[in-house]
Amino acid sequence: MTNHPTPVTLGAAQARTRLHELTVIDVRTPAEYASGHLPGALNIPLDHIRRALPEIRHAAAHGDVLVVCASGTRSENACKLLAAQGVTTATLAGGTGAWAAEGHDLHTPAACDTRSGWSMERQVRFTAGSLVLLGLALGLLAHPAFLLVSAGVAGGLVFSALTDTCGMAVVLGRLPHNRPRAADLDATLAALRSR
Repeated sequence: MTNHPTPVTLGAAQARTRLHELTVIDVRTPAEYASGHLPGALNIPLDHIRRALPEIRHAAAHGDVLVVCASGTRSENACKLLAAQGVTTATLAGGTGAWAAEGHDLHTPAACDTRSGWSMERQVRFTAGSLVLLGLALGLLAHPAFLLVSAGVAGGLVFSALTDTCGMAVVLGRLPHNRPRAADLDATLAALRSR
């Protein structure tokens, strides 16, 4: 059995006092990141963590790394993935939601940035609700078998809650508006290498 470093959880107040010494990696989608992130945070979406592993390992060798997301779930997953690769990181308890709730500022890009959009949670709620309504409408108007769409979404939501995972978020994260631009990700990786 291998011994992996255990990720540390920092509260918003702890993270704020140490922000100047931390490398902060935000694992949300680019649209979520653009809607507001911790000052100085670099955006590496969760599904790009493996690609960024050498740069994250370099940053961790030169100081502490704090991984953040909206609520803490994705950042915990990223920390576990990094721990399995021997990289010790910390996560922010409650994510950017807790950070903002405690009155700490979130940085938002200049007004010229058009990437801002809905949070992943909001995208999932909208998509799930739309699919349920569509299944109900088609079940009533076209064929009762369409009610299975609504039942499938309901089952998926229950499974998501029980396992603290979200397959719909994974699928939505692959849509073009949720993907990082290659140049943005390359610039982020270069910034990590220079630390």
